[in-house]
Amino acid sequence: MRWRKSTLRLTESLPPLTCTVLPVHPWTPGVGRTAASGSYLSPQNAVHWLAQKLSGSGRNLRVMVMMLCATSQPEFMSLLAAFSAVLPLPVLGQVSRMAQTAATQAITRMQLPPKASGGLPAPLPLSAGTLRLAQRAKIMAEAKAEAASGASVAQLQAHLTALSEARQSAHDAIGQALGDLSQKSVNAWVFTGEGLAATLAANMQKAVPQPDAVMTLATLFAGDAVSALEAMVHDNHHIGP
Repeated sequence: MRWRKSTLRLTESLPPLTCTVLPVHPWTPGVGRTAASGSYLSPQNAVHWLAQKLSGSGRNLRVMVMMLCATSQPEFMSLLAAFSAVLPLPVLGQVSRMAQTAATQAITRMQLPPKASGGLPAPLPLSAGTLRLAQRAKIMAEAKAEAASGASVAQLQAHLTALSEARQSAHDAIGQALGDLSQKSVNAWVFTGEGLAATLAANMQKAVPQPDAVMTLATLFAGDAVSALEAMVHDNHHIGP
């Protein structure tokens, strides 16, 4: 049970998981350090906070901790983006938004007061996936409407062909998405172990990596399903005794 630098990559065989997920980051209340330039959290403080939570459970557990450490806000943002692409958990999206807000506020404080402006916000691209879903729904609705009104055999055949093509397109899109996910990776610090919660908490606080880092996201996973997550870990390099 020790920290190791690993490459995390999602596998297509990863089953649906149910486990406890506990993150800690610079904006977790009462944990990070807040200064005029932003919020900060060292790896040592992040791990100590998780260890305190873990030791309070008082039972046998299987745990895994994934930790991102950075010495600057841009580096932290880059790691967050890569981690979210590999493991798109809601909590990572929340932390990414917090980090982006903090970065925007820091830039705003360094700028001159902006000129007053009105009008509409800048245009944003619509989700192509959402549009495809809407188009498929429209095809299905039209098919149902024409079936109810006594559509001709030729019309029904045309709609069945369109539905089949839409289904194949959706299947191809899912396959492409899975293929894209399997190609994405991120380097992170990983701790895994199984046993008494107090023992795991103590070992977790030994030889905490990157003591010079000032921004940290550490996510604790606990439960029987954690073993499936370990399939994401590649190229391990152990540190410590």
